[in-house]
Amino acid sequence: MSHNTIEINRAMDKFDGHHSVWLFGYGSLIYKADFPFIERRPASIEGWTRRFWQGSHDHRGTPEAPGRVATIVPQPGAVCHGMAYLVTPEEFAHLDHREKNGYLRLAIDIHFDGGGSEEGLVYIAKEDNAAFLGAASEEEIAAHIAQAAGPSGPNAEYLLQLAEALRAMGHHDEHVFAIERHLARLRP
Repeated sequence: MSHNTIEINRAMDKFDGHHSVWLFGYGSLIYKADFPFIERRPASIEGWTRRFWQGSHDHRGTPEAPGRVATIVPQPGAVCHGMAYLVTPEEFAHLDHREKNGYLRLAIDIHFDGGGSEEGLVYIAKEDNAAFLGAASEEEIAAHIAQAAGPSGPNAEYLLQLAEALRAMGHHDEHVFAIERHLARLRP
């Protein structure tokens, strides 16, 4: 699959005719909502875990030197915490462009902190996309992140802002925090 997934995502019609759709964010969407939304609520999805296995050729890296950003991978029993946004369908033109580097929309059940759930969407970068970098140790991921930068800034900034946002929400993510610890040892 190509790096650019805009057209594939535009063809998804599951929520056509809806006036609003819930969107689950687990990476930069937790702390960087650069789109209008109707409501924002802490939430989680079940059976998925966050991993820094996706390459970023367009935001936190370059085509020649991609950064590493978050995706989610299936893991039985796991819970991935993040932020849910209620948006109008018009926002997906912007979101599809923002998430174009290998991410596809997936329908998913979103569970809100405090109770209740709704079916919504999440962007996921599967291993068959051209930007997928795959598994590595947290130490190797930290070393990669320490060297990468792109038009949206240093790759380390993405990781550190995500770790800070998760802490502010009261959630622990061992993968993210382990990368953060390794990164702190690499940086002066």
